[in-house]
Amino acid sequence: MSTSFVTLFYKEVLRVRKVALQTLLAPILTTLLYLLIFSHVLERHVEVYPGVGYTAFLVPGLVMMSLLQNAFANSSSSLIQSRITGNIVFVLLAPISYGEFFAAYVLAAVVRGLMVGAGVYLAALWFAWLPPGHPLWILLFALMGSAFLGALGVVAGIWAEKFDQLAGFQNFIIMPLTFLSGVFYSIHSLPAFWQGLSRFNPFFYMIDGFRYGFFGASDVSPWFSLGVVVLCLAAMSAFTLALLKSGYKLRF
Repeated sequence: MSTSFVTLFYKEVLRVRKVALQTLLAPILTTLLYLLIFSHVLERHVEVYPGVGYTAFLVPGLVMMSLLQNAFANSSSSLIQSRITGNIVFVLLAPISYGEFFAAYVLAAVVRGLMVGAGVYLAALWFAWLPPGHPLWILLFALMGSAFLGALGVVAGIWAEKFDQLAGFQNFIIMPLTFLSGVFYSIHSLPAFWQGLSRFNPFFYMIDGFRYGFFGASDVSPWFSLGVVVLCLAAMSAFTLALLKSGYKLRF
C-alpha cells in the first residue's frame, strides 16, 4: 500500500466530510421523503411478503438505492470536477499506478455509499423496526454493490466531458435502473414480460439479495443474486482497469 494510494483515498474521503450537507445529509433526507410518502399511501394496501408490512419491505430497497446512487455520484463527480478544473494533473504526476488510482476512488465511493446507506437505515427505524436477520448477506451485497457503482462512476467521470453529460448518464442510466429494480415492488407483481426484462437488470439482484438479508425472503435465490453481482463487479472492474491502463482521456 503506497503513500500515493493512501493520500488519494484520504483526499476523497475528506472531500465527502467537507461537504457533508450535500454528500450525506441531502440524500438521506431525500430518501426519507420517499419512505414517508409511499409508506403513508400504501402501507394498508400492499403486503409483499407474508407478515411483512409495506413500510418494512420498502426500507431495505431505499437503503440500497441510496447506497448505490451515492457510490456512483462520489467517484463520477470527483473525477469530472478534477478534470474540468485541471487539478487532476497533480494526481497523475504522483507515482501512483492505475490500479491504486482505481482502488482509491472505488474505496472512497464505498465509504460514502455505506455512510449514506447506514444513515437512511438508522433514520428509517423511526418508521419501521427492522433488525437485520442475516447481517453477513447485508454487508456483502452492500460492499459489492457500492464497489460496482464506484467503478461505473470512474468510467462515467472519465468519459464525460462536462457536467451535462454526467447528469445525462445518471438520469438516463443509473436512475432508471435503480427505480426499475424492485425498490418499490416485487417483480412477481409484474406481467411476465416485465418480470423477464427485470432479470437483465443487475441492480435488481443487488437490491433483492440485500433485502434477503433482512427478511430471509427474496424474489430469486440469494446465491444466484450473489453470483450475478460478483460477475458484474468483476467485469466492471476489469473494464475500468483496462480503460485506465490505456490512458483514455487521462495520462499515466
